[in-house]
Amino acid sequence: MSRRILIIDDEDDIRQVAALSLETVAGWDVIVASSGLQGIQRAAEHQPDAILLDVMMPGMDGPTTFRELRRNPVTARIPVLLLTAKVQGADQRRFADLGVEAVLTKPFDPLTLADQMSHILGWE
Repeated sequence: MSRRILIIDDEDDIRQVAALSLETVAGWDVIVASSGLQGIQRAAEHQPDAILLDVMMPGMDGPTTFRELRRNPVTARIPVLLLTAKVQGADQRRFADLGVEAVLTKPFDPLTLADQMSHILGWE
């Protein structure tokens, strides 16, 4: 079953590697956004099956973007996985307390990213 994934990350390289990985390995459709605001708009427009959301972005960061997605009834139920380079225990707990599906760490393995997401989201 093909899935539609939205990747929201301000870093071009991360967006490209993640998109290529999910498209090639899993055959999923990928939509990208380079900011929280653009991601919110694309989530409402495209209704993805899941969102891969960077934590640290200029302007609207990941946690703020997540809260805005939850406020909109159109995007409130879309599962969100945070992507972060911050791996301290306190940060991990704070991110998990937001209500996201999972917190994935950068750098991620492009060959296993789709499997990780499928496992977390129960798509297997």
